[in-house]
Amino acid sequence: MTAVEGAASRGSEARIIPALLTEAERAALASEPFGDMFKLVADLGTGRVAAGGEFHADAEELLLDAGGQQSDLWGANYYPARPEGQRLEYTALINIRPAQGNRGHQIEAEATRNAVRAIVERLIGPA
Repeated sequence: MTAVEGAASRGSEARIIPALLTEAERAALASEPFGDMFKLVADLGTGRVAAGGEFHADAEELLLDAGGQQSDLWGANYYPARPEGQRLEYTALINIRPAQGNRGHQIEAEATRNAVRAIVERLIGPA
């Protein structure tokens, strides 16, 4: 079963992505519930990513249950139909963490954005 088939069989539920998604899988993830994008959470500690769900917290919970550490989890949005280089937005409520120096929804540290992008490009597709 592909990553997207598993997600589709359970509605728009989030899931950990085990291997690089195809273009069709990215489009299917984006189709529900938002139509043009899907939410994802990258685990900088383990190099995993979870995608889908209505909220970033859905994917975050999966990664925490799989042994991830809160301080390593960062949220973003992926828009598969946008031109390459414009598909990833580093915005999520879970990114608000003043204790780590991130005071807003956007991932402020360039090094953190670069690490999220590297995981996304390895498991989701071109950012």
